[in-house]
Amino acid sequence: MGLKKKNPVTPGQRFQIVDDFCEITKSKPHKSLLVRLRKTSGRDWRGRISARHRGGGSKRMYRLIDFKRKKDIPAKVLGIEYDPNRNARIALIEYEDGEKSYILAPLGLGVGEIVCSGPEAEIKIGNALPLSAIPLGTVIHNVELKAGVGGKLARSAGAAVMLVAKESGYAIIKLPSGEQRMTHLSCRATIGQIGNVDAKNVSLGKAGRSRHRGIRPRVRGVAMNPCDHPHGGGEGKAPIGKKHPVTPWGKPTLGYKTRKPRRRSDRFILIRRK
Repeated sequence: MGLKKKNPVTPGQRFQIVDDFCEITKSKPHKSLLVRLRKTSGRDWRGRISARHRGGGSKRMYRLIDFKRKKDIPAKVLGIEYDPNRNARIALIEYEDGEKSYILAPLGLGVGEIVCSGPEAEIKIGNALPLSAIPLGTVIHNVELKAGVGGKLARSAGAAVMLVAKESGYAIIKLPSGEQRMTHLSCRATIGQIGNVDAKNVSLGKAGRSRHRGIRPRVRGVAMNPCDHPHGGGEGKAPIGKKHPVTPWGKPTLGYKTRKPRRRSDRFILIRRK
């Protein structure tokens, strides 16, 4: 992936850094793998806002991604596509039995290459194997937490997990956050790092591009009135005035740990994230 900085012909292009989409080889998606994506504007099943500052945005269809992968059937890569629902690229593959599906496109995967899933697959970019068959030190992505349910870890652009050790029927993996945790050796993972590594360096450049993504404007709490936010009020510019920042409903925020104590998955975490 490459980035290009716009020539500031207009004010909106002055700070804009965008993708050059050089790795995209297929422009139109496969129709049978598209599903209508219904907008919720951040509202839950009760109709109440559970995620603020959501609404509007461009229409888009959801691409059905295969996070499980069919076993022991080779597939050919037909093209690399853009997915509006994620920052990673997706690859359209066709199995030998004629079935087509989308997978997350790892860095270095090209059109025409053959990928496979199964314990006998080669250690090659794009192949999916159980952790028991992957050598130590290998960079992987799309890692399962439970065998057979599909990949859950390392699915965003540039994400990669390293296989550190194997012991007592479990594999120890190191996540991008620095966390080290155990996963059963029967869980599968895909070889390689997710592509589109420079996605984090993209600069939207103007407010309109956020609106196209369905993100509405945010207002700072200190700019509100006291009746609207605990940070509000005061003559002129005023500090927060509390020991720690809080949400509009008075709960601690900005660095406050919200993970529930004594979760069942805590026993699988060896080293916490940084």
